[in-house]
Parts: sequence; C-alpha cells; structure tokens
Amino acid sequence: MNKFIVFTKLIMGKAIILLFPILFLSGCDESTNPLDINLFSPSDDVQLGQQVDNEITNNTKEYPILNSPNHIQYLQNMMNEIIQSPEIKYRGTFAYTIKIINTNTINAFATPGGFIYVYKGLLKFVDNEATLAGILAHEIAHAERRHSTKRMTKAYGLTLLTSILLGNDASALEQLAANLLTGLALLKNSRDDEYEADEYSFKYLLTTQWYPGGINYFFVKIQEQQKSKPSDFEELLSTHPLDQKRMDQINKYLKDKNIPPATENNLFSSRYAQFKNSLP
Repeated sequence: MNKFIVFTKLIMGKAIILLFPILFLSGCDESTNPLDINLFSPSDDVQLGQQVDNEITNNTKEYPILNSPNHIQYLQNMMNEIIQSPEIKYRGTFAYTIKIINTNTINAFATPGGFIYVYKGLLKFVDNEATLAGILAHEIAHAERRHSTKRMTKAYGLTLLTSILLGNDASALEQLAANLLTGLALLKNSRDDEYEADEYSFKYLLTTQWYPGGINYFFVKIQEQQKSKPSDFEELLSTHPLDQKRMDQINKYLKDKNIPPATENNLFSSRYAQFKNSLP
C-alpha cells in the first residue's frame, strides 16, 4: 500500500486536500532510503540561500566580505569549471556564486542553492589549486546533495515546513535563514554528509584540469598543525568533522580509478602561490 503525507489548504474558501507520495515529494532527493526525504524543493533551496546571503551581506561585523574582484573571479572561474561536470544536477538552477570572507578563519561553507563562502584564512592555508578545487567541489557537493535542507526537514518537522511549502507564512524562509546562521548550527555537517561530499567532490574533479585527490593535502596539513594550533581548526572541524576514513576513502577512489600520482601539471602550486601572495 502506498503511503502519503496529507496537506490541506484553503483555496477560495474551500479546504483542498493535497496528497504527496512520500517517495515523490517535489523536493525529495533521489535516495534509496525512503526516510531520507527533503520537503524543500530546489527552488526553495535557492530562495533560502538568497535569504542567507542577505543575512551575511548585512552582517559585516561577523562576515566582512572581501571586495576584490580579481580574487573573487579567480575562485569563480575555478567553480565554473567544476560545475561543468556531468555529475552536476542543478547547474542553471542553483546560483553557484562565491564570496570571500575577509578573516583569518580556516573554513568554507555552502548554503542551500549553491551560495559558496570561503574564508581568506583558508585561502592562505592551502598550498595548491588542486587542494582548493577539492574544497570548492566538496562545498558544491553539499549544495548539490542538498544536505542543509535535508537536515532542516528533520530538525523542524512537518508543521513549519507545511506552512512554508504551501505559502501560509511568507516570512518563514527569512526566519529559517536567520536561524541557519546562528552559530552555523544547521551548517554543521554529519560525518555521512562529509563522506558523501568527498565522494562527489572526487567525481566532479575527474573532468577538470585538477588532481582529484587534492583535498587529502588539506586533511594531512590539518592533522600536522592541529596538535600545535588546535584553536585554528576549531570552527572548521565543528562544521566539517575529519577522520582517517575520509582520507582512506579518497585514496581508494584514486586507486579504483587508477589515477597516477599528482604532478605540478595538475596541482598548479606555482600558479596558486601567485594568487595567495596577492591576497591582502
């Protein structure tokens, strides 16, 4: 027997019953797990991401945006190449724009709808383009796999989400956007989210100029410096938990695809050094 979620809405004074099959909700992610549902539609993701972007833009104290068109374009060009991957589903739907937050925090995050934010501290921390490409692709994967709105579906339940989906509360997405940024609470990824984002990051980079295992250089450098400077990575690891399995997983992907060792021709260390040294 098929199972349905039932919504009602008053239209022209009449109560209309809407039946949504659990496995075929408009915002439902294609998953083999019927419980892994997303009650937001992709267009909701874009609207929510825009609201979050507005919150960030208006909060210049906590999120000072670096106004440097050349540096932003450098990152945007990288992202534009990554999203040409045939694995990308929401190219043309999601925004896929990037901004640099002008603090020394080592972190990056994605909001629903493909709004990507990279801290200047992270740009100064990594050592080559392939590593940065791996990080950008990882954040793109969080947006593509719609991790934030899946977590929000679970966190807020049907009552509030029904109000949003059926248009009964015009300010609901704006309220959720503000809540999303509070302590980055709902931007904190689970380990499963991280594993999946790493997997798709690798897949996206297979069709680019960059070595697809570059993100492991990032992981190794974190492990090397975390013992002496644990506070430098506190925010990063709270939103992107790191364990040995993530590195082992990338190495397995490289082995399975018979990817040769990285060289300067796909790491682009020298080119990246010029970019990094030009940062204010």
